Amino acid sequence: MLHHISIRTADIFKAIAFYELLGFQVKERFTTGYTLACWLEGLGGRLELMQIPEPKPAPDAFNDEHYVGYYHLCFDITDENLDLSSWLQQLEKKFQQASQKNPEQFSLLKILLKPEQQMIEDKIYEVAFIADSDNLPLEIIRQLN
Repeated sequence: MLHHISIRTADIFKAIAFYELLGFQVKERFTTGYTLACWLEGLGGRLELMQIPEPKPAPDAFNDEHYVGYYHLCFDITDENLDLSSWLQQLEKKFQQASQKNPEQFSLLKILLKPEQQMIEDKIYEVAFIADSDNLPLEIIRQLN
């Protein structure tokens, strides 16, 4: 059983705000020796965020076809009652409203790939990619059949 996925972030407070709008909730805040950290739960999983002092920009895992390593997390919204386009539109509105109220904490939602259909084995999925507050790619997937 997977316990959590850890993400290093340049700004833990912006990262928490981003993932809360995505549907996660902070369950535990703690320090890991020299830095702030927390566990968040949502969309069927647990994330650990760790703030990195003096961060360097993350590599562009989405657009660099030669990049090797962590590529993306994937969240399945099949159980939601919305198609992927509608779900993303609602998420965009949440980010737009949040950025208007608090522009230092929130940016507009960055969509890396608009929803499209993909066949994997005998199943058809809607897939899209968005970027988190550190520009790490996140895939959103919904099974159609």
